[in-house]
Amino acid sequence: MKLAELSTLEISFNQLIETLLTQKTETEQFTVRLTSEQSQFTRFNHAKVRQTGLVADGSITLTLMENQRSSFRTFPFTGNWDIDQETTSTALLELREELTVLPIDPYLVLPSGNNRSREVNSGKLLATESVVPTLLELVSDLDFTGMYAGGVVIKAYGDSQGQKHWFTTDTFTLDYSLFDANGQAVKGIFAGSNWDEAAYIAKINQAKTQLKLLSRPAKELTKGQYKTYFAPAAVADLLGMLSWSAVSEADLQQGNSALAKLSRQEKQLSPKFSLKENFQQGFVPRFNQLGEMVAPELPIISQGLLVNTLINSRTAKEYGKIPNGANSSETLRAPEITPGNLGVDEILGSLDTGLYISNLHYLNWSDRPTGRITGMTRYACFWVEKGEIIAPIENLRFDESLYRFWGDNLIELTNFQEFIPEVGTYQSRQLGGSLVPGMLVNDFTYTL
Repeated sequence: MKLAELSTLEISFNQLIETLLTQKTETEQFTVRLTSEQSQFTRFNHAKVRQTGLVADGSITLTLMENQRSSFRTFPFTGNWDIDQETTSTALLELREELTVLPIDPYLVLPSGNNRSREVNSGKLLATESVVPTLLELVSDLDFTGMYAGGVVIKAYGDSQGQKHWFTTDTFTLDYSLFDANGQAVKGIFAGSNWDEAAYIAKINQAKTQLKLLSRPAKELTKGQYKTYFAPAAVADLLGMLSWSAVSEADLQQGNSALAKLSRQEKQLSPKFSLKENFQQGFVPRFNQLGEMVAPELPIISQGLLVNTLINSRTAKEYGKIPNGANSSETLRAPEITPGNLGVDEILGSLDTGLYISNLHYLNWSDRPTGRITGMTRYACFWVEKGEIIAPIENLRFDESLYRFWGDNLIELTNFQEFIPEVGTYQSRQLGGSLVPGMLVNDFTYTL
């Protein structure tokens, strides 16, 4: 998106807020949230383009509050002031009428404060016409399948108290798989704000090496406990479970949290395990749905001990806590696991004999109070003997507690991290991701 187009959108957004300020009554409060993007989507199959196009999209969510009641409307945002003004005025009138028949919300939080920010993260993405030749040059002889999504994403906020935030970022994600003739696959993700040709070549070469290993006869394993190395993508999958009723203060208060025992200090994790929210990478905005700003870094687990949960203002009001800028769902937005000391050349030797897990899928809680997670291995997972990859494995189901694999059974974390991005595109391109190392674990439990 050109600077002039960005400027037009920002001006139109600011005009929308100013108009609402003049149209609202003395007792009404409002918040306005903008999500917009201009993205290129290109889908590949058999190393050929199957679908491609450019998408320019935007939506406004207007929330109106009065007399301890609230309601919202979501509608398109075009950047054309005449259209946006009419749509906004209509939404305001509808919300005003709707509020009169809604019940009182005892924990409704009104916008407050005077936070303001403007963050523009410019990257260096592939030119539109360069995406296909650049991506396919290395994989033209392979069954390469996946999707590239890249461009600018905008998040903005304004409210009746004068808070205002504007955030834009250039990002790309390439979510891909390489298949062999027998249907075995290696999955990879490549993402960032600046295209790095050397890093892309290294990623594809690593995938090609794993694809060759998949051609070996698969080894059948019996259920049991195995020493296991989890690559960063697999670690990110496990970490993602903490956003499902674990790090949320509301879930903790309501008895739903998988970290309740950690909170009560009945359990602790390994001193090698530390987790924080790190917003300094610039991948996601620091403001939440009420325009509140979170600290650039927020420690969650420090050397195995729970030091913070995620607390939004609504939870704080209900349970008498101090909010820390969490979003409405109290989920992780910019998580980072602190790296350890295991070097990339030491992984197989330190594993010695056991499983090398590249990816996981179908994760869910099997017993949330004890932190037990179930799921399956998937894509380029191998049996290793004496520090050498011997054979691929068939998919295995696991059932294991985070108090074990991030606790006493955590041998070491790698001294490098990978950024594993969010690749969802429902309604809009998702921002953010996890910055995680790989990890080596003792006696991980596989059940099928």
